[in-house]
Amino acid sequence: MKKIDIEKAAKAIELDAGMPLPDLRQALEEAKASVGRVTTPEQILVRQARSRTGLSQQAFAERIATPVATLRDWEQGRFTPPGGVLCLLRLISKHPELTQELAAA
Repeated sequence: MKKIDIEKAAKAIELDAGMPLPDLRQALEEAKASVGRVTTPEQILVRQARSRTGLSQQAFAERIATPVATLRDWEQGRFTPPGGVLCLLRLISKHPELTQELAAA
């Protein structure tokens, strides 16, 4: 991890995610330095999607039909959301208004 080009890795991850991930470079720097806590791109995506909706953890978890404890685990990096949830979170991150439709469903 010491020889990694942070900017190159960040651009590749963001390209794969299809969106900018604001805390990604910091997380990669921490991982490279082996200090502090490591933040994963998935963890950033979960936080970013919820943040863009302006919802609390409880309200966001209800909208995506997920237990709030599971959402907390995803946000804190204890577990990674499954692929389908990651896809939903990418959509919500780009279109936060979709959570209104989820509430109505």
